[in-house]
Amino acid sequence: MATKIRLQRHGRKSYAFYSIVIADSRAPRDGKFTEKIGTYNPNTDPATVDLNFERALHWVLSGAQPTDTVRNILSGEGVYMMKHLLGGVKKGAFGQAEADAKFDAWKKDKQTGLATLKAKQEEDKKAKEKAALDAEKKVNEAKAKALAEKKAAELAAQAEAEAPATEEAPAEEAAAE
Repeated sequence: MATKIRLQRHGRKSYAFYSIVIADSRAPRDGKFTEKIGTYNPNTDPATVDLNFERALHWVLSGAQPTDTVRNILSGEGVYMMKHLLGGVKKGAFGQAEADAKFDAWKKDKQTGLATLKAKQEEDKKAKEKAALDAEKKVNEAKAKALAEKKAAELAAQAEAEAPATEEAPAEEAAAE
C-alpha cells in the first residue's frame, strides 16, 4: 500500500480548513484515511498548524510520501529537520543528545525570527495608524480653517448690511424735519 500524507478539506465555501491525514494514495481526497495527525487553517494570519509531531515523524520515517503542501507544512514544523538529524545519529556522525540540542537551537531560532517578524508587523501597523491619524488631523484643521474664514466673511457681510441701514436712518430723519 502506497501511503500519502495529505490534506483533507473541511469547512464551508470560501473558508476551508484542512486535516492532515495519512491515507492510501488510491483513496479519494475526503475519503477513508488511516490516521489523522493534525490540522491546518490557512485562514488565520499566520496560518495555524496543529500537528502531532511524533506521529508525523514516525510516518515520514516509515516512508509515507507527503504532497507538496504537506511537505512545506512538515518542513516548517521541523519534521524534516529532525529526520535529517536522526539520519546523522544513525550514521554515527553525532549522538542523540547533540541532535536534540541542534533541533532545540533550530526551533528557538525560528521562534525568535517569528517573534521579530510579528513585532515588526505591529510596529508597521502602528506607524500606518499614526500616519493616517496625522493626515486626518491636517484635513480637519484645513476644514476648520475654511469654516472659520466662511463664518468671518458672513459676519463681515452681515456687519456691512447693518452699517448702511443705521447711516440712512439719521439722513431720513433729517430730511423729514
